[in-house]
Amino acid sequence: MATRRYRGGSGTQARRARQPRGAEGGADKKKSGSAHAKPEAEPKKSAIARSAAEEVGPASRGTDFFTRSERAGKGAGPESLQRRLRAEGLSTAKLGLFDVDGVFRGKYVSLDKLASAAKSGMGFCDVVFGWDCSDRLYDNVQVTGWHTGYPDAKARVDLSTFRTIPWEPGTAAFLLDLYDERDRPHPASPRALLRRVTDRARELGFAPKYSYEFEFFLFRETPESVHGKGFRDLRPLTPGMFGYSWLRSSENAALVHELVEGCRGFGIPVEAIHTETGPGVYEAAIEYGDILEAADRAALFKTAAKELCRKHGVMACFMAKWNAELPGCSGHVHQSLWSLDGERNLFSDPKAPGGISRTLRHFLAGQVELMPELTALVAPTVNSYKRYVPGVWAPLNASWGHENRTCALRVITGGDATRIEHRQPAADSNPYVTMAALLAAGLHGIERELEPPPPSRADASSGGAHPLPRTLEEAIARLDRSEHARELLGAEFVDHYLRTREWEARQFQRAVTSWELERYFEII
Repeated sequence: MATRRYRGGSGTQARRARQPRGAEGGADKKKSGSAHAKPEAEPKKSAIARSAAEEVGPASRGTDFFTRSERAGKGAGPESLQRRLRAEGLSTAKLGLFDVDGVFRGKYVSLDKLASAAKSGMGFCDVVFGWDCSDRLYDNVQVTGWHTGYPDAKARVDLSTFRTIPWEPGTAAFLLDLYDERDRPHPASPRALLRRVTDRARELGFAPKYSYEFEFFLFRETPESVHGKGFRDLRPLTPGMFGYSWLRSSENAALVHELVEGCRGFGIPVEAIHTETGPGVYEAAIEYGDILEAADRAALFKTAAKELCRKHGVMACFMAKWNAELPGCSGHVHQSLWSLDGERNLFSDPKAPGGISRTLRHFLAGQVELMPELTALVAPTVNSYKRYVPGVWAPLNASWGHENRTCALRVITGGDATRIEHRQPAADSNPYVTMAALLAAGLHGIERELEPPPPSRADASSGGAHPLPRTLEEAIARLDRSEHARELLGAEFVDHYLRTREWEARQFQRAVTSWELERYFEII
């Protein structure tokens, strides 16, 4: 069918009621996800925010603190910026960005340096897009490398991302965006990728609202102890399989409360947190929001959780599968498309069968169709694929169903809370890359008016059509052959990403594992 622009199906303006996010148990077990209803009223703004009310949007701390002209690099000069930050009790700033693996890379700077960078930009070595999560340099990428000399890229401070770090008094935090020598958003930047896809959605008349749910294991260990033990015989926060346990949560209430309140003070509203099935495993559900803000929150949550847990002598692990005998850790994504004015959830149509709008149907169909070839974008590591085994609540094929947690795509209906839960990503996924891939696939379905296959009404966890890749190598091959990926996400980013995943697979291929030593050391 010929491609055409589509501006959304019918929706509803039913009364908005906040609905609690339910849980998805079993570390890859059932969740109900965040209700995508209209948010509650914003808290009372500070005097600084009120003084610029005519220019200030109602979003994050950063948009409350800075006017639109300032966020665009105009308005208040460096001296004014420093005065305002110091008036808030801030004396230093932490700047950073996320690399292809979702690792937060950054530095402390003085307020003088911050003010200068906010006005004119600053240099930031582009090696952050030229090495892996272990700081080993790629030997197969083009955007940077020995052949370019790893130059500084121009970094711009995104003032709308302003936060304070509650556990580092006096410290402001901002995200950076890198630009290339032609002053374009850096082609390897995951955040720039998501912004491009989001701009496309808005051109089509949609405001995407997303949220993440993370499962993660907690250990009574330190970085020194886990290395000293060779990552074996680790001591979990608590023993036993205690999903949804009040008992276990109460035993660690001080840690849990500091995690929730610390994240909230850092601009990451955690709607709910509970124990999952597994020793020392928790799930945190982050409040939904506009897609770029949702990705910022999700990416920052992993770093914030690690830092806050370390204060309690605990390490947080976001691997997809840290132990073959235990459940994996999901990173499910909740998705909805709204009208540009934010008043209507375009996934909801009370007059349609099942309350599912035409927009949702086409969006769903695009995700089902492209899921196998985009898997490498949402399952980025060798370890990601250890989670995809039968019987542990992780999808093995591109399926969908109504309130069916055995499917890759779970459709939840209910007026403005109508949404799609994408259950393929794990906790090791990069939120920017993942959300960009999911949104692009959904828009693909809308623009082509695709129709989804019949929903799965029983166990869809194995068998059926559209099997998903089961290894990183297979996922790389599928992505490499995908014309849709390059069309929707841009050839420059996709080709760079492919090279980084090929590198990742090569590192594992040359590794000698403990399994090999135990199996072959003596007997062969």
